[in-house]
Order: sequence, then C-alpha cells, then structure tokens
Amino acid sequence: MSRIGKNPVTIPSGVTVDVTGNVVTVKGKLGELSQTIEDNINVKVEEGQVVVERPSDAKSHKAKHGLYRALINNMVEGVSKGFTKELELVGVGYRASNQGQKLDLALGFSHNIVLNLAPEVKVETISEKGKNPIVKLTSHDKQLVGQVAAKIRSFRKPEPYKGKGIKFVGEQLRRKAGKSA
Repeated sequence: MSRIGKNPVTIPSGVTVDVTGNVVTVKGKLGELSQTIEDNINVKVEEGQVVVERPSDAKSHKAKHGLYRALINNMVEGVSKGFTKELELVGVGYRASNQGQKLDLALGFSHNIVLNLAPEVKVETISEKGKNPIVKLTSHDKQLVGQVAAKIRSFRKPEPYKGKGIKFVGEQLRRKAGKSA
C-alpha cells in the first residue's frame, strides 16, 4: 500500500474541506482552492481528517493514491499557513523592484524585464546595501508559487563558474574551476 496515500490529512481549525462528486474544495483564512479527483479514487472527510482510498492495487491506482493525498495535503497547508519562495539575484548591477503586482528585474540585458504576476501571488523585494537583492513570493497555492519562481529563475539561471544569476535562497550550486594559467 502507498505509504503516503494511507496517511490521513489532518484538518486544522479554521479550514473546511468539502467533497462534492469528484471535486475537493478547501477553504481557509488565506483563500480557497479546489482540485478535481479521478472517479476511481475515493475521498472521505471523517473526524477532522481527510482519508484517500483506492479501489484496487492496480499500478495506476497506486500512483494516483499518493498523488491526490499529497495534493490535498498541500491545499490544506496552503490555505492555513501559505507557501513562500525566496529568490536571490547574484551579480553586479542585478536589481529587482516591484510596484503592486509588477516585478521589474534588471539582469544585465539591454532592457529591464517586467513581469505581471497573478493576483494570488504576493511579491516583495528586499534590497539592502552590501547584500544581494531578494525577491520573496508568497501565496496559498504551492503549484503557482513554484511555477512563478521557476519562470523568474529561467530569465538568468546561475552559471557554474562565478555563480552569477538568479538562485533560490539556500540553494547549493555546483561550482567549476576555471582555466588554470
């Protein structure tokens, strides 16, 4: 049996989980999320927990069992606590600023990159003297935050020689030795 799938998801106070047909809706203080579940996976809410069950031990049922349990867990955690991703801009002249939902990045190109973010994602830029600028993304949707962070990182990935580029805070980069004289 799936070790992830068989664990029940505990529902914290202030969060409601509603299962109608094959749609699971989770509401909390930070927002509302919904996920469509395949017909052959059963989702039940009982005694403050969400239980995900599968009909058989077929390979596709096993795979979906753990997947949907993890998705429901991420939704419950997102509407109660939220998710945060921090990106660090490493390089001379790399800057970030935001005005509302518009993120303005100066990454050494001939023009600045302006990115309009979804209203569910809150963006904050931190620029301190002597430190690299940091872009902080916060949302209740884990998938959306990860996607936006990956999009920002794709504009200038960190290179292996000097480490310049956009990296996640705390990310370990594999560095290479340069030419030896």
